[in-house]
Amino acid sequence: MSDASTTRIGFVGVGSMGQCAHLRNYVTIPECEVVAISELRRKTSEAVARRYGVPRVYSTAADMLAEEELDGIVASQPFNRHGMLLPQLIEAGKPIFIEKPLSASIACGEAIVRALEQSTAWIMVGYHKRSDPATEYAIRTVRGLQDSGEIGKLKYVRILMPAGDWIASGFTGLIDGGDPRPPLEWEPPAPDMEPDMFGAYTSFVNYYIHQVNLMRHFLGEPYTVRYADPSGVMLAGASASGVACVIEMSPYQTTIDWQESVLVAFERGWVKVELPAPLATHRPGRVEVFKDPGDGVVPETLVPQLPWEHAMRRQARNFVAAIRGDRKPPCEAREALEDLRVARQYIRLWKGV
Repeated sequence: MSDASTTRIGFVGVGSMGQCAHLRNYVTIPECEVVAISELRRKTSEAVARRYGVPRVYSTAADMLAEEELDGIVASQPFNRHGMLLPQLIEAGKPIFIEKPLSASIACGEAIVRALEQSTAWIMVGYHKRSDPATEYAIRTVRGLQDSGEIGKLKYVRILMPAGDWIASGFTGLIDGGDPRPPLEWEPPAPDMEPDMFGAYTSFVNYYIHQVNLMRHFLGEPYTVRYADPSGVMLAGASASGVACVIEMSPYQTTIDWQESVLVAFERGWVKVELPAPLATHRPGRVEVFKDPGDGVVPETLVPQLPWEHAMRRQARNFVAAIRGDRKPPCEAREALEDLRVARQYIRLWKGV
């Protein structure tokens, strides 16, 4: 669809994340037009439509899909709703954007992937950290260093994600019409876990699946979990080619800050990334590159100046560009299914089941 036409987007759900992480970004993209909203809370949806200039409102996704000619669908929903909602969206045969992760269980995730195999639809999973300008720059740099070998081989990747203020005032201006939330249908629990264990699994998935996904992105290949610290602070693993990797999960916490970081270490240098709070606006992450090639070459440190664009807005632009055929989606459903499998490996090692 790479031409001058406008990309027509329909929204399924405009709650807090639907509004503040997604809708407010899509309406700023020149080649995109949000033509319709479907939302179970009518007062809220009408108020949101007025605020953002969306011409039509529907009570259900089915009604919207029956009436609208869409190029893509943004379905910002709780991840344990995906197994119930996505099958009907997939039947429409259009590209779909969803929040992370793909599902609450491997079984439901596998069912979603099977449904996609029978459809022209595809799903981009909302791992927005992949779209941060800092991550995009760092990935290009890491791949270039791997190809050139100028500072040796990739040896280690470490991701740190302390609990903190992930909202960063991002819900300022949230519209709520005051109508009650109707009862919803949720995915069934994973068949291979008892309720308490499934709760621990979904808690880990909710908080740390971004880091599980980002690890594979920086490694550039699959990895497996080899060790889970009994305290729940750290997991360690190795990539398919033997690169060591660690995710540190809230060894400390902050109250009004966000201190997530990535270290990609080579034999003679490194690439560091510091990422802002998920809902921070007009602020990219920070990248620092250190090279010490040896043989008398003066070591150097590079800190690029990145554009003032936040990850959620660039993620929206990336989805629109993928619909138009101008790029591939940063992360699709089949890869996102691997995140659930890595999470299951971790829970099995951590809890022994």
